[in-house]
Amino acid sequence: MEKIKSFTINHDTLQVGMYLSRVDGDINTYDIRLVRPNQGYYLSTASLHTIEHLFATYARNSSFGEQIIYVGPMGCRTGCYLLTRDTMTHEQVIDLVKRSFEFIESFEGEIPGSRKEECGNYQDHDLFLAKKDILPFLNRIRDYSVENLQYQD
Repeated sequence: MEKIKSFTINHDTLQVGMYLSRVDGDINTYDIRLVRPNQGYYLSTASLHTIEHLFATYARNSSFGEQIIYVGPMGCRTGCYLLTRDTMTHEQVIDLVKRSFEFIESFEGEIPGSRKEECGNYQDHDLFLAKKDILPFLNRIRDYSVENLQYQD
């Protein structure tokens, strides 16, 4: 079998950041890398679950909501994927991600979609840790540009 592109990226050198991972027709996949892989710290499931709920809620309620295909966690617990239609420019996606994570940083209250009848694992959320976990990423993308979207060798 052919190795998928994300497995060809050297995860030992991959930094916290946002990367354009794939382009499939009119769908762009962004790698939202919140922690460095293989460095001993991984997002807890409760933190990642909370980040996913807040990120997806903000992105889908933004003016670009109709262009958001998917927001979801990485199985390795180092970040999230964001899939968008290519009708959004890379600059718009960067700005949306930045605003989404600023929203998470300042969020207070009940996590959207976290009630028992709304979520398959409603007890596995941690807002405090989610806010702490996003800070390195949020600091990294404050001055992000399209050039930063390329994986570095």
